[in-house]
Parts: sequence; structure tokens; C-alpha cells
Amino acid sequence: MAGPSETGPSDQSDASAGGTRNLPVPVPPAPVPARSKGDGWFLRALRALFGRKPESFRSDLRSVLEGGAADIGLSPRESTMLRNILSLRERRAEDVMVPRADIIAVQKEIPLGELMKVFESAAHSRLVVYDDTLDDAIGMVHIRDLIAYMAARAAASAKTNTKRKKPLPADLDLKAIDLSTPLVAANIVREMLFVPPSMPVMDLLARMQTSRIHLALVVDEYGGADGVVSMEDIVEQIVGEIADEHDEDDEPQVFRQPDGSFLADARANLEDVTSIVGPEFEVGEEAKEVDTLAGYIATRIGRVPVRGELVSGPGRFEIEVLDADPRRVKKLKIFVSHDLSDRRRRDPQRRMMSSTQPPPSADMSGQPELPANRDTSVKLSPDDPASKAPPRS
Repeated sequence: MAGPSETGPSDQSDASAGGTRNLPVPVPPAPVPARSKGDGWFLRALRALFGRKPESFRSDLRSVLEGGAADIGLSPRESTMLRNILSLRERRAEDVMVPRADIIAVQKEIPLGELMKVFESAAHSRLVVYDDTLDDAIGMVHIRDLIAYMAARAAASAKTNTKRKKPLPADLDLKAIDLSTPLVAANIVREMLFVPPSMPVMDLLARMQTSRIHLALVVDEYGGADGVVSMEDIVEQIVGEIADEHDEDDEPQVFRQPDGSFLADARANLEDVTSIVGPEFEVGEEAKEVDTLAGYIATRIGRVPVRGELVSGPGRFEIEVLDADPRRVKKLKIFVSHDLSDRRRRDPQRRMMSSTQPPPSADMSGQPELPANRDTSVKLSPDDPASKAPPRS
């Protein structure tokens, strides 16, 4: 090992002659990588501990969650929520929206009394308000604003009415509320967000938080209403279905009958149908284009089927349309056809009649009944699309 004594005289003479000495040069610290604007504190903390890049850590975390989160001390519920959070970045507004056919909306001239009935039957706190059709949406109405308007009118009337011998309950004169007042005259229509179908869900959530507007109408490139998204719809993508005291238990979308066939809601998810009916009900590549049974049938035949029509399904399965209107399919029956060609030979007249006769929902004039909602206060656009798929899960 070389020590200080091994320094030669030539080195010392050169240092004294030049008047300079070789001093140690400080090594600058390694640059700290710039923090990504989209990183949360959780990812930054984990990267600080493990020194991983954002994308590599995201893929590693996804692999761990898919492989089994029990090894890292996470419950199944926590694991599911983390997977949902990771996949939320890939979702768009069209993936989580309530489709147009299921939007409950009111016209701006609706009387307040009728508006109360719609709120009672719809079990929603916010409703879309439109001018002429749903494509002309002007905002939304909140049930709290309706109650506040009615309470203010009742309180003002009770305050001015001093001739009563018996005081009014809670100092509210409910008789002073004119339930025939149009909604637009009450001045309680609020602003609503309008977003494109391709808007990322994370961006929509941030916009709802900053604007404090928790309802957005999804509009297509032509300005037509495509669906509606609420704050609850986005939160449910993370925590799952949220049911409150007013939500009714939905009947199973697909269930087996004693004869071995299956009754199904047309909006049932194809994956759920396959898991219940069996692996033989495999729709193949068509599942990449649509999500529901209704979409699968429409893709198979290239149109909206009519009531009573038989549609060949995957493999030996056949699907019968039990209930439908000109706009969408409602109820279906799935069964195994043991001899499909023989069945069609025996029943050609039924198939011909089902494809030519008008559906039962048409009136005597031959005009289809357009609104999907039976409430007369709900008026949908006559140019509604034939079918809409529900939000992807």
C-alpha cells in the first residue's frame, strides 16, 4: 500500500514552483428526479422507500394484487379497491355513464306538483332539465332546492298572515304554495356539466370537485345527449355498488327455470351470463364490441329485434325475445335447441309473423311509443338511438 512517504520530490517541487496544490474536488449530489404532477403522496412515498419508477411500480403493484394480496397483509376488500383505483385511469366517461335510454329528465315547464311526483318515483336527488328535447338540456334541478323554495314561500305567507287565531304548525302556510307554478318560473334550475364521452374519469372527478357540480351530461360530437354521469357513479367504480335506504333490491338479471332454460334481463352483462349459464355460452370475439345481451343480439342480426323473435346464439343456444319495444330489448329467454333446424321447420310462421307484425307497444296509428319511462312528465327526444349499452363495469 502506498503511503505519504512515497510521494516523490518531483511532485513537491512542482507544487511549490507553481504555487498551487491539488485539493479534493467535492462530488455534487445525485439529481433528484422531478416529481410527476399526477403522482399521489402514496406513490411518492413508496418510490422514496423502494426507488422505483412510477410505471414500473404501478405494474408491480398490479401484479401483486392479481397474484394474491394476502401475502402483503391486504384484505380482499382492500385488494379489490386498489385494483379499481389502478384501472380508473383507463376509464372514460362513456364507460361509467347511465345510458340515454335510462335518463330520467323533466321539461322546464313542468309544474312543481308534477316535479314532486317525478322525484318520488325516480328516487334521485338530481334530475336533468331540458327545453324541448333531451338534446336541449339546460341544467339540473336538485330536490333540496325544491324543498327550500316551497319552505320559503310557506314561511313568507305565514309571517304576513297575522289574523289567524290558531298559529300555523312550524310557522309554515303550505296552502300558499302554488303547485301549478312551472319549474322555470321557480328559478331553481342549476348549472350542469357537459363533457365528451372520451373524457377520462379522473379528469371528470377533479372537475366535479373544483366546480362543486356533481352531475354531468355526456354529449356526442353532434351535441346530442349520450348519457349522464354523477359523482356517485364514479365513486362506485372504486368501492362498488352504493345502496341507500330508498334503493330497492334488484331481481337477479339471469336465473334458471325448472325446465333448464334461463330468463334474462337484456341489459345483463355477457360475462355474468356466461358464468351463470355455463362456459358453453361463449360469445367469442363479439364480446369485445358489446357488453350486454341486447348488444350481442343487435350485433348478430344487425338491428333491434322484435318481440317473439328467435335469434341463434353461441353454440347450441337460442335466444327468444320475450319483451321489447321499437327502441330496445327488455326480457329474453335462453335455452338449448337440441334440433335447431327441425324447430325452424316446424315453426316458420311464428318467425315470419314476429318479424313483420308491429310490436305490442305501438298504438293504433302505427306510431311507436317513444318514451321509455311511463311517467308523462318525462319527455325524451324522438331521435333516441335504438339501443344503448349500460356502463361497463
